[in-house]
Amino acid sequence: MKFTKMHGIGNDYIYFNCFEENIENPNELSIRLSDRHFSIGGDGIVMIMPSETCDFRMRMFNADGSEGKMCGNATRCIGKYVYEKGLTDKTTFTLETLGGVKVLDLDVKDGIVESVTVDMGKAVFTAKDIPVISDTDEVVEAPLTVEGRDNKITCVSMGNPHCVIFTDGIDDFDLVKMGPAYENHPMFPERINTEFVEYIDRNTLKMRVWERGSGETLACGTGACATVSAAVKTGRCPADEFVKVNLIGGTLEVMYKSNGTVIMKGPAAFAFEGEVE
Repeated sequence: MKFTKMHGIGNDYIYFNCFEENIENPNELSIRLSDRHFSIGGDGIVMIMPSETCDFRMRMFNADGSEGKMCGNATRCIGKYVYEKGLTDKTTFTLETLGGVKVLDLDVKDGIVESVTVDMGKAVFTAKDIPVISDTDEVVEAPLTVEGRDNKITCVSMGNPHCVIFTDGIDDFDLVKMGPAYENHPMFPERINTEFVEYIDRNTLKMRVWERGSGETLACGTGACATVSAAVKTGRCPADEFVKVNLIGGTLEVMYKSNGTVIMKGPAAFAFEGEVE
């Protein structure tokens, strides 16, 4: 079975062209292939598939075998893959995901996709739709104590659930301890992706992320979108302007529009290709 390893600023997945490959056991395959010591290694696998309603369809599975609804970095990688591999000659096309339809716009120079801008749809703050168990309709700057640490959380869905925490000293933060405690907190019935964010200025944020099913990753596209959405919601950043989100693997640009739509822009890269049993 042929595969392509790609990453979006360090958020790396193993990509399969399911126009040609047939994968019957993606959960098990993701667990096995994501092992960084005994296999290819990655944050999971991504299947690029035909769609009845869009130009393409994606399914993605985390390193623990659980299926995710959406991955922002993976959408950009798919944009680069399908164009440069000749699956489409469109520079704007639609992608079906479990988190809704995304519109991709490719910045192409000399046949190479240099960056991809994705219309990520609208950020959702309604607690029951994220989902978050709460007595309030929205969870914005709500107090939550986890592992003896008091924080204020803002919860938002970008097609998958996120808990955003604005705090200081994230470089020294014990994410291995705190990440699972948030991910599996009873407040989040479908588990949660958690972003720990430092405010730099009105157009710059710094972020580390613990992704449900994968642990700490070098970048998270939907997490960056959730973070900027939360920053605008809480008055830290402006709407209708791009905000730079600095992650371990690189920088994404995200705009939260006044109508609630979120736009994400960033690079995608090929790492290597090969075949696997």
